[in-house]
Amino acid sequence: MIKVKHPDESCNQIQETFLAKCPAEERRFHELLFTHGNISYRYHQEAKEFNPTVKDFEEWLEGLPENMRHDMQQRGFEACKGILSFTRYVNEKNDIGLDEYVRQQMGSADFAEYQSFLTNG
Repeated sequence: MIKVKHPDESCNQIQETFLAKCPAEERRFHELLFTHGNISYRYHQEAKEFNPTVKDFEEWLEGLPENMRHDMQQRGFEACKGILSFTRYVNEKNDIGLDEYVRQQMGSADFAEYQSFLTNG
């Protein structure tokens, strides 16, 4: 079962259809994968609630490698608001780390199970 659904209903339908056709031995992994992905999507969307500023953008740029910094400066603040590393920066600046957010939403047991799939294959 997918524990946390995607906010877009069409994505939920695609995920459920995939799971229905998925071999039984792979189903649990994909349930956890979809749950993790849906939570991560929501995490990045929540950065908008903090109303990122140009100052946030400039701080974020400072931490980027030079070639990326130059590219992101060229794109500008408005174009970069949806870039995952920027939304993660905004959330973490507001004390919301991705791993802890996912763990809270998934539950510790499911999060540990998901991590074990990643490390043990």
